[in-house]
Amino acid sequence: MNLILRLLLNAAAVFILAYALSGVNVDNYLTAIVVALVLAILNLLVKPILVIFTLPATILTLGLFLLVINAIIILLADQLISGFSVNNFWWALFFSVLLSILQSILHSLFKEDKK
Repeated sequence: MNLILRLLLNAAAVFILAYALSGVNVDNYLTAIVVALVLAILNLLVKPILVIFTLPATILTLGLFLLVINAIIILLADQLISGFSVNNFWWALFFSVLLSILQSILHSLFKEDKK
């Protein structure tokens, strides 16, 4: 049940940011749920491989290259999902940073309500 709630919170974050940012578009809330699910799968399977391959660049940039990896994951989700579009790399980078912040806020609010 907790996994489904986290997925719905992530989908809400995707939907809110797509509404707020002009460079990111989501057709409807069902598409936002699919985006949240695909992003979770990509973060589980693809991101660790990218992190290992780019470890020297990540170390050299003191971890800032992880932001680039997050943007690449967003752009990959853009290619996989019809109904979700990101205009360019910079919008993907901005979207990924804001998505992380908004997800943290939403998840912390849920944990406080649960206690």
